[in-house]
Order: sequence, then C-alpha cells, then structure tokens
Amino acid sequence: MRLVVVFGLVALTAAVSASGIAYWLNREAVLTRTQDSALNDFRQEMQDRAAALPLRPTEEELQRAAEQMASSSAVGYGVVLLGERDGGKPIVGASDPDRFTMDDVPASLRQAVERRQEVGEDGEDYPYHLFWQRTERGGTPYLVGGARVDGGGPTGYMSASLEAERQDLSSLAWSLGIATLLALIGSALLAQAAATTVLRPVHKLGEAARRLGEGELETRLRVSGTDELAELARTFNAAAESLQKKVADMSAREESSRRFVADMSHELRTPMTALTAVTEVLEEEQDGLDPMIAPAVALVVSETRRLNTLVENLMEVTRFDAGTARLVLDEVDVADQVTACVDARAWLDAVELDAERGITARLDPRRLDVILANLIGNALKHGGSPVRVSVRTAGEARSVGEELVIEVRDHGPGIPEEVLPHVFDRFYKASASRPRSEGSGLGLSIARENAMIHGGSIAARNSPDGDGAVFELRLPVDPSRGVGADDGGEDAGDGGEVRA
Repeated sequence: MRLVVVFGLVALTAAVSASGIAYWLNREAVLTRTQDSALNDFRQEMQDRAAALPLRPTEEELQRAAEQMASSSAVGYGVVLLGERDGGKPIVGASDPDRFTMDDVPASLRQAVERRQEVGEDGEDYPYHLFWQRTERGGTPYLVGGARVDGGGPTGYMSASLEAERQDLSSLAWSLGIATLLALIGSALLAQAAATTVLRPVHKLGEAARRLGEGELETRLRVSGTDELAELARTFNAAAESLQKKVADMSAREESSRRFVADMSHELRTPMTALTAVTEVLEEEQDGLDPMIAPAVALVVSETRRLNTLVENLMEVTRFDAGTARLVLDEVDVADQVTACVDARAWLDAVELDAERGITARLDPRRLDVILANLIGNALKHGGSPVRVSVRTAGEARSVGEELVIEVRDHGPGIPEEVLPHVFDRFYKASASRPRSEGSGLGLSIARENAMIHGGSIAARNSPDGDGAVFELRLPVDPSRGVGADDGGEDAGDGGEVRA
C-alpha cells in the first residue's frame, strides 16, 4: 500500500505539473493566435474604412462603415464606431446593436483608447494606439479592442467571441484530466508490478527468516534469476545451510556430552555404593579411632557423602536432559508434605510454616519434596533462620487456572542484582573466591526442572523491604499433562550456592 501511495503521489505530481504546463502553454497560444488575428484584422479595417470617413460623418455613414467592417471580417466580430457631428455631439454606428454596443466596452478600455500619447517620447510614433481587453458577458468570454484614427476621425471598438476557444481549451482540460487519471492507474499497476517483483520476494525472505529463527533450520528459498534479490536468496540459503550444519554439530556434541555424563554417573554409582558402606562403618567406629586418624576419617565420610549427592544430582540432570523424567501423581496435602520435608531434615526449629490444613493438590510427592528441600535448604544456608514457608492457592477454586503458590522467605542479606538472573543456572556460584563449597550448584536447577515438569515455575526476587530473599514456587493444582512414572529417585538436600 505504501508503494502504491508513493507511486500515485509521484505520478499525480508529474501528471498535474505536466498537464498544468501544457494547458497554460496551449491556452496562451490559442488565445494569442485568435487575439492577434482579430486585432490585426480590426486595425486594417480601421485604416481602410474608418479612416476614409469624413471628419463629421453622419450616423448612416458610421452605421454602414461598421456593418462593412463586421461583414468583411474573417474573425466574425462586432463593430461600434463613435464619431462627432456638428456641435460636438457624439453619434454611434453599430454593426449589430443587439450583440455589441458601447455599454459593453469597459470604461478602462475607453480611457486608454482616448488617451493621447506624446509623439516622440519613449519611442512613440503615433498619438493613439490600439488597445484590447478580455471580458465576459453572460458567461461568454469576449475580446474587446479599440482604436482611434490618427489625425482626426471616428473611434472604433470591436468585440470578438472567444467561446470556440474556451470550448477547445475545455476539451484540452478534459483530455489532460483523463491523461492524469490514466497516469494514476498506470502508476498503481506499476506499483503492483513492483510489489510482485520486489516486495513479494522480500516478504518471502522475511517469512523464511522468521521460520529459521523459530528453529525450522531446513527452510530454504527458491532462487530464480540473476538480480540482487536472487543473490540475496542464495546468500540466505548458504547461511541457513551453514547454520543447520553448525546446529547439528553442536547437537551431536551436546548429545555426546549428555551420554558421557549419564554413563559416568552410572559407572560411579557402583563404587559409590561401596564407598558409602565403608564410610558408614568408619563413622560408627569413629569414636574408638586414634585421635590423629579421626579427623581424616570425618573428612572422608563428609566428602564421600558430598560426592554421592553430586552423582545422584548428575543422574537426575541427565534424566531431564534426555526427557526420561516422569511424574508419579498423587493427591497431596501440601501442609503435611512441607512438614514432613522439614521434619525429615531436622529443620523444625529453624522454619516457620504458614499453611492451612486441607490444601491439596495432585502432584508428585517425591519431586515436591526435592523442590522444597532445595529451596528451604538454600534459604537456611545462605539467608539464615528463621525461614518462613507460606502456602496459598491463586485463582478460583478447582478452576482450570488454579495454582498452588509456595513462598520460601529468609531474612538474610538478599541476592545481589547481578546474581538474580543466574540463580537457577547449573553449577553457578555467586562467589568466585569460594569455588569449592558444600553445594554442587545443581540444587536450584534441579528444583526448577521438577517445577517445570509439573507445568509450574520458580522465580527468585529480593524482598521489597530489603529483608532477605523470596523464592516463589507456582504449581498447577491439577496438572493438565503428566509424563508417566519416574525410573528412580534421588535424595534432596543440595540447595546450590547462590550467595556471595
């Protein structure tokens, strides 16, 4: 549409300008030709007939001379001759009093004709000159001219109709108007052709780029011709092919990395089981060990448990990446579930629960426990007690859009603004000076994955009053879609490290 408007404006401007110039030039040419012909003929008749009249002609002589001048004219004008009789009284002779009289002569023209010029000044050779003026009577244009015979004699006036010229100019104006309209129609057709040959390929290119951005890497453009658009289409196809190849290579490497992590986790699970059994025995015998050996045994027990948690978390991550994680849904009393999670980890003295009994949701209990353990454990580790856990529902009761909302709030220093966007990233630790800590940096990431598999979400923010951080978990009360059953379970408790 913009192209049509632009083409139309350009065509309209060009056509109107050309038509206006053509009309003005033709109008001046037509009127000048008619005017010159009539005035030259009138001048000649004044010299041949009016000048031959006596100084004091009679009215009949003036009448006859005017009629002869009008009848012999090739232009077809009316004539009025004005003379003086004895005593200075004016007499008038008209070729056709019904068509042209002295009342039809403008006063300004009469004054100009009667005005005597000074001979010799400014190159004047005659005391009287021929003057003309265009007028209109009854809607019809006329050319009125007048002259006085030098050396004494009558004054003559002529009136020639310009109706024929006006009709010719009107026909010309209609023709130019039609030409302008045809130019507008032609510009619209030209704009349509331009849109077909230029804008449509550009639109197709934009559509292809949009599909490519949405992940349809097999998108290609059909190339035809050798112009700039064809070259652009070839460049796009080459870029899309290169991008598809790079994405395929990256996907292959990512898949290889996932298989490596999964295989490594499974391979480590067997020796970790044995190590765990040994460390349990060592822990039971720790009180009876040599004081020099006991610290080393305690360190081995602690690091073995940490390594075991890391292996379990890696296996959970690989399940999410492979898409094999499944939900086992059950009707859960949320308050009881939160209480059980806190009690199992001996956090009752450090956690405040604000939840009404009877709030139930259809969830996977094990995965909800993993989420709660990571969020509460993270708050205790980095925010300090007391940690407040509140449970509520959002939306109309039992409606499709009803959500379970669980907020975990601590009273620590809060999360730095530059860290907030990364708290759920895998292996992310806010403090570069503490790359090695009790957490693996996977806990919050696993919590988010478990929320997403329920169709929910987790968001982190700082409290508006500046007193600690708030993690908000939103889960549908009745997920519209589940993913079957899980193939194994992991113990929670690694909250990830998100504070500096």
